[in-house]
Amino acid sequence: MELLKTYKSSIVMIVFVLIGGIVGAVMGSKASILEPFGNLFLNLIFTIIVPLVFFSVTSAIANMTNMKRLGKILINIFIVFTCTAFIAAVIGLVGALIINPTKGIDSGIIQKMIAQASGELSISEHVGPLQQLVNTFTVSDFVLLFSKKNMLQLIVFSIIFGTSIVAVGKKAEPFVKFLDSGAEIFIKMVNIIMHFAPIGLGCYFASVIGQLGAQILEGYLRVFILYLTITGIYYFGMFTLYAFIAGGNAGVKLFWRNALEPSATALATCSSAACIPVNLKSTKKMGVTDDIAETIIPLGANTHKDGSVIGGVLKIVFLLGLFGRDVTSFKAVVGIIFVSYLVGAVMGAIPGGGMIGEVLIISVYGFPPESLAIIAVISTIIDAPATLLNSTGNAVCAMLVTRLVEGKKWILDMLESNDSLDTQIIESRR
Repeated sequence: MELLKTYKSSIVMIVFVLIGGIVGAVMGSKASILEPFGNLFLNLIFTIIVPLVFFSVTSAIANMTNMKRLGKILINIFIVFTCTAFIAAVIGLVGALIINPTKGIDSGIIQKMIAQASGELSISEHVGPLQQLVNTFTVSDFVLLFSKKNMLQLIVFSIIFGTSIVAVGKKAEPFVKFLDSGAEIFIKMVNIIMHFAPIGLGCYFASVIGQLGAQILEGYLRVFILYLTITGIYYFGMFTLYAFIAGGNAGVKLFWRNALEPSATALATCSSAACIPVNLKSTKKMGVTDDIAETIIPLGANTHKDGSVIGGVLKIVFLLGLFGRDVTSFKAVVGIIFVSYLVGAVMGAIPGGGMIGEVLIISVYGFPPESLAIIAVISTIIDAPATLLNSTGNAVCAMLVTRLVEGKKWILDMLESNDSLDTQIIESRR
């Protein structure tokens, strides 16, 4: 019963999407009559996304008052999180290139359909690489920030704005409270709008299936199988490697001896935040010092999202494939890795970051807004394995950070001082 309660929203979403798929398959092109209901949901989301990003990002930065206190630990956490997120992105991209999730889908039909829905085709303006970099992170006028097409630019502005609030100090406290309230209000609005999501996405999906047939369903199936495969490789392979780097054979034994409980909790709750207590207990059993564990686990629940980074890669590759764009050139590969890192690792620190990350993908690549409904389905079907990688990854990263902070003998010193642990582990470390 508890498991059903945990997955209720995902189950409802999948059920409505499946119903939409069946309706679309039966009605064919006539299913487009349901598309306005999908557009209604998308319009509600798009009207709220800009203020949500501004208030959430600025509030999150403005409340970082204790960041100076743990300098060495935080720097090493940043290094470890960035490296593991990069590795996750590369593994996800390699998998997506080997097993193309959009193989066999007629990109011409999807482009025409979405162009008709949005009333315009997305046309990229050819500019120099330096100017393109400038355009990616900034806009020429303040009012341009308040457009869903300039999401990354708004995030950059919000980060600078939040940093300025921290620099002002106590004088800005009333404004910080205003930002906190604004963030809470818009998150609540998102929760209200999301009650309509199953119907809206179901209707939109019916229209998509009606015009594409079973092609896109096969694409989603490939994404799901691919993600499960990558999850298995990353969970057993990379986590073992990270544990070995952190503490040799003893580190591997300590990690896997204590990793099953956090893993089971992640799958059962689908929430990194809900895994914090069990992750704290398990990482301390792995020999991680209290100050590192109590810093990295809560912080990692928000900012360490290797599973979400891999999901970001698949979403980007899926849309690039649907729109017939290049995914193999050096420029495309670098772009996919960078944007997926932003989607998974950076947006994860922001309330409602999953949805913001999807809008960011659309904004950076210039996809039509209607594309949001297509990748929202991917978020739903990979939710459980993504949480597994996100949450359990915090524990092994805690071991890596301890190795960097305490030195290479940290695990031997810890084991020798703890009589309750198996002496065979100590001998394996020698």
